[in-house]
Amino acid sequence: MLQKLSLRLRIFLLFAGLAAAALGAVMAGLWLGYRRLGAPETLDAFVQGGVVAGFVILGAVAWVWYLFDINVARPIDVLAGSLRARAHSDVNGGIDGGLAAYLGDLAPAATAAAASLSETRNALAEAVARETTRLMGEKTRLETLLSDVDAGVILCSGDHTLAFYNGQAVDLMGAGMAAPGLDRRLFEYLREGPILLAHARLIATGDSDAASDLLCATLTGSRVLSARMRLMAADNGTVPGYVLTLRDVTADHAAYTRREALLAEVFDRVRRPAANLTTLMAAIPEGAAAPGKLDTALREEVAALTTAVTDLSRRHDEGREGWSLTMTRASDLLDGLRARMEGEGLTAETQADALLLRCNGFEVIALLAGLTEAMAREDVARAFRLQVEEEGTGALIRLVWHGAALPVAQLERWLDAPLEPGITAVPRRSVLASHGTEIWPEAIGQGAHSLCLPIPQARRVVRRPAPIARPVVYDFDLLSKARSAGVQDARLLDLTYVVFDTETTGLLPGQGDEIVQIAAVRIVNGRRVEGEVFNTLVNPRRAIPLTSTDVHGITDAMVQDAPFVEEIVPRFHKFAEGAVLVAHNAPFDMEFLRRLEPVTGLTFDNPVFDTVLLSAVVFGQHEVHSLDALSHRLGITIPEEDRHTAIGDTMATAEAFLKLLPMLQGRGFTTFGAVLSEVRRHGRLLKDLN
Repeated sequence: MLQKLSLRLRIFLLFAGLAAAALGAVMAGLWLGYRRLGAPETLDAFVQGGVVAGFVILGAVAWVWYLFDINVARPIDVLAGSLRARAHSDVNGGIDGGLAAYLGDLAPAATAAAASLSETRNALAEAVARETTRLMGEKTRLETLLSDVDAGVILCSGDHTLAFYNGQAVDLMGAGMAAPGLDRRLFEYLREGPILLAHARLIATGDSDAASDLLCATLTGSRVLSARMRLMAADNGTVPGYVLTLRDVTADHAAYTRREALLAEVFDRVRRPAANLTTLMAAIPEGAAAPGKLDTALREEVAALTTAVTDLSRRHDEGREGWSLTMTRASDLLDGLRARMEGEGLTAETQADALLLRCNGFEVIALLAGLTEAMAREDVARAFRLQVEEEGTGALIRLVWHGAALPVAQLERWLDAPLEPGITAVPRRSVLASHGTEIWPEAIGQGAHSLCLPIPQARRVVRRPAPIARPVVYDFDLLSKARSAGVQDARLLDLTYVVFDTETTGLLPGQGDEIVQIAAVRIVNGRRVEGEVFNTLVNPRRAIPLTSTDVHGITDAMVQDAPFVEEIVPRFHKFAEGAVLVAHNAPFDMEFLRRLEPVTGLTFDNPVFDTVLLSAVVFGQHEVHSLDALSHRLGITIPEEDRHTAIGDTMATAEAFLKLLPMLQGRGFTTFGAVLSEVRRHGRLLKDLN
């Protein structure tokens, strides 16, 4: 129990016990003397003597305790904090020996130990720096190579959190929403259905060399992506992560449809004159005389032209079937179609047998999505049920709705419309021709109707044979990171942090002061993610006092065209989702955010760390815990031009927090709950600051 108390408090309790013992001894001695004397008239004298002796003892003990606290206990605390800073947080510089003048050789010994540690660390740093320079060159070349890859590349852990992504992946997944971030769920950006199925499918095969091609869509349904998934090796008992490559095939599909249109036009323009020549030649009687050998030549040319057109058309059809039709999973097809429909405000339910369809998935999606959009425009239906069921050697796609029937004539007109308006003039019915199928409306009773689209070739999904194990080794910390179900029991390095700061028009949010700037950075796996920064000015809808501008340098002109706080707070809420919030004097910043919760409908219920309290845990309450003092203590330099700006103070707070983490762990506080229990003892510091 006593070991959990601070050194200064334990010394205070020691002197308090000593004073109590001395007072008890004096009182007992006086009482025994009074009883032995047996003179009642001397009682007042004994009492007065006891009171005087008690005050003298209390005064002497208090004076000695004060001298001991100032000259021994407090310097020991300061020395301990300085040594921890140098041992755990890479802080250099000497220790002030004057602060422990009454501790004998302890201060010089601590100074010598710190100097020796600094020399050893510098020598090690030089050796590491040489090797780091070589590795950084390789890392830079690898990053350049990955950034130039024309496909989006994503590495995910077994629980589908991002461990790596390149710039192309940001472009593909981040359209219309927040950009991807490390240690975030992949399903914040891509629809989960096809990815979960492909992941489970690859795990079931047990083949480390296996890959799965799939169709997936962004969460907004604005893009349908061609993807390939491959598993990575996993630690024993953990779910394997995977590499996912993404490619936007919209442009490729448009080029393909334009090429198809050109070829169709060539065949049509050649076929017509050939037919006309055949008709004209049929009008010349067989064996009729003609000048020279014109009759024979005409007949031979017409026959050659007809044969060539027929042969080219046959070869084009054969090549197109193998070129554009691939095996596509029925559930992936319906998920992509549903994404397109939901992007247009339609609703859809899906149900698919475990089938692989031989089709051009992008064409089928474009055809059915175009028909559902046309039905919505004509008020035929806006809610659909999508089904794929086995039918003989093929499959049948059904588009079911409740409401009015769809006339065949109307369907024929829609089939003559372009497949992708604004991209190509190829009609929708060309999809039917390329797949050798038809589409028709059908009544199925009780006011329900459907569009039926047969796919001639399909097969059921079967498991692959058991493979030969070929282990592959990876060394990405996030891929093997153990996850805790509760924040209280989570290790400090396993948590994701968002360090933030706000600049405001004043210090009184309850009296109308507003945010004028908010900045934040993310810390994942114990390091700050360089590319994930949130920094924006905010229009406060009121004038910024000159006294506040003198502090943070933000003027009315700077925020005149900035977005309002109702637009910024949801973006920051998304940036901080799932993370522990960290700030210096956090109650001040959190009050500005929480008073906006009724306006935005968003709740900031994230766990919160305050670097003021963390500093008190490490260095003791007797120290100054301002951001400037903490930065000086930890050897952090804040450029003068960045001080009292949201992004400058955020960077300084993040660096201080990263230095405090190993110091907290060095004191035995390794989990979030352990640190939280300790900081609650220092809560009065925040009351004093506020």
